[in-house]
Amino acid sequence: MNLALKANPRIGDLLLKYTALTNEQLEECVEIQAAEGGRLGDILLRKKYVLPHEIMRALCAQIEVDYVEEIRSSEVDPKIVDKLPINYAKSREVLPLEWKDGILTVALADPFNLESIEDLRVLFNCAIIKILITSSVRLQEAINRVYERNTSNMIQDIDNDDEENYDLDGPIDILDATEDEAPVIRFVNSVIFRAVKEKASDIHIEPFEKETMIRFRVDGVLHDILHQPKKVHAALSSRIKVMGNLDIAEKRIPQDGRIFRKVAGKEIDIRLSTIPTQFGERIVMRILEKGGELLTLEHLGFEGATLDAIVKMIARENGIFLVTGPTGSGKSTTMAACLSRINTKDINILTVEDPIEYQLNGVGQVQVNAKINLTFANALRSFLRQDPDVIMVGEVRDAETADLAVTAALTGHLVFSSLHTNEAAGAFPRLTDMGVEPFLVASSVNGVIAQRLMRRVCSKCKEPYQATPIELQELGIKNVQGPIQLMRANGCVNCSHTGYSGRINVHELLIMDDNIRALIMKHADSSTIRRAATDKGMITMREDGARKVLAGVTTVQELTRTLNSDD
Repeated sequence: MNLALKANPRIGDLLLKYTALTNEQLEECVEIQAAEGGRLGDILLRKKYVLPHEIMRALCAQIEVDYVEEIRSSEVDPKIVDKLPINYAKSREVLPLEWKDGILTVALADPFNLESIEDLRVLFNCAIIKILITSSVRLQEAINRVYERNTSNMIQDIDNDDEENYDLDGPIDILDATEDEAPVIRFVNSVIFRAVKEKASDIHIEPFEKETMIRFRVDGVLHDILHQPKKVHAALSSRIKVMGNLDIAEKRIPQDGRIFRKVAGKEIDIRLSTIPTQFGERIVMRILEKGGELLTLEHLGFEGATLDAIVKMIARENGIFLVTGPTGSGKSTTMAACLSRINTKDINILTVEDPIEYQLNGVGQVQVNAKINLTFANALRSFLRQDPDVIMVGEVRDAETADLAVTAALTGHLVFSSLHTNEAAGAFPRLTDMGVEPFLVASSVNGVIAQRLMRRVCSKCKEPYQATPIELQELGIKNVQGPIQLMRANGCVNCSHTGYSGRINVHELLIMDDNIRALIMKHADSSTIRRAATDKGMITMREDGARKVLAGVTTVQELTRTLNSDD
């Protein structure tokens, strides 16, 4: 559609024609504009002489585009909406309505949003687009209604093999009076399906005073997905607790459970957690794909001298190899990749995990179960009687587990485990704080990886630009000779307009040597140990991240978001 004006009438004249604006009010605002500057429309709104939708209606008349007061969700074709991610629709304020006879009808809040129009032209492969304009508020309301309706209908796409029979196991009176049994079940299943489809790692269901909000964590970042009326929260909570075998009558204390489902042919293991809040139970579901693709160390982002050092270290017959980082930094994935690399028929590998995230062929994997006192420590104690060559302990949480891991390492076993520390050097003070003697730490630990996960910039829409001096300073680059090109996260349909798709590991590897051992024996703090390691050539996480930014894998903004909190 050509949005160029034919006669280019003044906006003031159009407002006089299409609104209750008077000549006196218009002249007053024109005088203010002449004195203070700014846009006439903003001044008219500030003086409350016109309403926002009146200005938009006048603008539409000016450029000969149809303006609609309201969009009914029943008039929207659900099949075409399903092709457009909700994040893109809400951020760009665009909603496809109908695709008929090669013509795509779309609703926009901004008639000059040409970039989104072009995106839709490519996405739907159509030459003709008919534009309807409505207010931003009306369009956002329509987007919420349409996508909520689509989510409730997505059950048709779920693979129901080995699924439940959709009977609610608890009493019917747990449901809200306005909800019947089947819609709640379908809605919960459809939310899970959508989360799996969008590769979310977590589903958050959060009750507030007037509504329940559903958010997905994708690539480590939370995204607002759906808003539901508060009245449905009790039904959602009860249904999910039934699926996780939790006590539906107990709403005063936190509860944990597990949900096993087959969704679209994939076996999904969901860790369920509920906690009581002011407005109801807050629910978080961690999604683990059983038998999911196990990435290699190379695919995780390890390369060069660091990769060679890791390969040599995990080939040793004894000692401890630690992976550190906060929750969600990919520690379990890295340990699984290490085990997969050394997993051969001539060694016995045993693991104790909470939960088991990757299924490894030929490996004995044990799931922690606090209810029967099957803890990390108790499992590790039993492992030593199972003639293992390699042991993996999901996490060192207490002194007992730490002592047993050190004992195993010193008696001829290779031990993998993880710790919650921000940097590699912090692993040693953490172990001594747990009560492990410094000489045992120095004798048993072979090396420590500290890592984070940074989002990859979307390969479909990233664009090059010249780095600014501030960005070069952030990357630690000095004495620059000539311009340096970086990549910018632009955003497109393929990445739900986030600019990012997938994640990559950034890390630092601290290799134990005589100097580090001496510092540990002297109870040196993590800063002293870190300086000694960098003096010997350790590449820090920030330096590794900067390399990946320069290689165009991610962005300066993502590096800052991921690592600045540690500085």
